[in-house]
Amino acid sequence: MRAKVLITPRSFLKVKEQAQNLLKRYDLDLIYNDTGKTLTEEQMLKMCEDVDGLIVGIDPVTEKVLKNARKLKAISKYGAGLDNIDLKTARELGIKVASAAGTNATSVAELAIGMFFALARNLAKHVFLVKNGGWDRIQGVELTGKTAGIIGLGNIGKEVARLANGIGMRIIAYDPYFEDSEFLKKYDVKMASLESVFKEADFVTLHVPLTEATAKIVNENTLKLMKKTAYIVNTSRGGLIDEDALYEALKNDKIAGAASDVFSKEPPGFHKLLTLDNFLLTPHIGAYTAEAVEKMAIKSIENLVVLLFDEEMKSQA
Repeated sequence: MRAKVLITPRSFLKVKEQAQNLLKRYDLDLIYNDTGKTLTEEQMLKMCEDVDGLIVGIDPVTEKVLKNARKLKAISKYGAGLDNIDLKTARELGIKVASAAGTNATSVAELAIGMFFALARNLAKHVFLVKNGGWDRIQGVELTGKTAGIIGLGNIGKEVARLANGIGMRIIAYDPYFEDSEFLKKYDVKMASLESVFKEADFVTLHVPLTEATAKIVNENTLKLMKKTAYIVNTSRGGLIDEDALYEALKNDKIAGAASDVFSKEPPGFHKLLTLDNFLLTPHIGAYTAEAVEKMAIKSIENLVVLLFDEEMKSQA
């Protein structure tokens, strides 16, 4: 009987032909998410019920989904973050899990730096003003010489550091697990405490996974540490920020502005943050570039083959 593989990421359809070519030597029945949307838990329950493998984006792979997927042997994450997968239940059920960490680092890091520029020069406000007949100018600031505070020096955080160094920014970072002294020296990165990053940075940028320890790492207390002229950028996970506390800080000009590509609930629907003109938002586009889509697809396919068949894709990779 042919093994069934469900592929949920919507952007995977852009490399569908390439994916099929990579997997043609394996007897697989590929099922794609053609809804045009992230799947709900209810949809995942039905679609995962009799699959052997799963390539998943940000769709919910909950305990309920996993226990209902009795044939499921392997989950390959299309991307890096595994917070949408119940890893504890997967381990208990003997389901193998792998991620495509690193494949989207450049794309996400470039968006984060792009948000630095957009906030510093009030790009969204200026576009709105001119499109509505205005010609007023809002004074901005330069990034050169400003301090970038990077929370998390994984693949994406390191790429942000590399780019920020190229702009001429001073870089401080918090990551209790980072030990690559050569990287720190090469890109002139100074390690600091979490408190120091919030206090000193002109631009705080988040690049950590969402865990119990990092949930709402940006909250009323940490926001109080920031300069009134500082900005915060989140291209990681919405749950890292207490969105109500951020709203109050922005509304009352406790910080200068914020930009986020992610939200605790996606799409966010109506949220008070969306009413603020010092809040910039995008619809989770961090990894949505042609290059990242291709790299994530190839890596997630390679990982799935390793997990399902215990072999490397030497000739296809």
